[in-house]
Amino acid sequence: MTTLFTSDHEWLRIEGDVATIGVTDYAQSQLGDVVFVELPKVGRALKKAEAAAVVESVKAASDVYAPISGEVIEVNEALAAEPALVNSDAGGKAWFFKLKIGDKSELGGLMDEAAYKAHTA
Repeated sequence: MTTLFTSDHEWLRIEGDVATIGVTDYAQSQLGDVVFVELPKVGRALKKAEAAAVVESVKAASDVYAPISGEVIEVNEALAAEPALVNSDAGGKAWFFKLKIGDKSELGGLMDEAAYKAHTA
C-alpha cells in the first residue's frame, strides 16, 4: 500500500488497481468544522483534476478533485450521515471515494509524505 498526496491536499492510498481518496488533515484544519459532504456517483468516470466531490464547512465550500483518472467504484456513505468525520479522522474513516485507476502513469506527478509535509510547511 502506497500513500501519495496532491498539491490540492488530497491523499490517495494505492492498493493494486484501486485508489482510495480523501482530504488531508491539513485540508480539514484549514476548512474548519465540516457540515456537508457531496460525493460522486458510483460508476462515474473522472478525469484527472476534475471536481469529484464537495466539502462544505462553516467557513467555505471546497471542491475535492480527482487526483488521477478512473471510475468511481465506491463512495463513503458514512460521510453523508456524519460529515464531521472529516474533522476527526481525515486520513482514515473519512475517505471520500474509491477509484479504479485508469492510468497508473498519472501517479508519477504526485507527492510522497515527505514532499507533502514540505509543501504545507
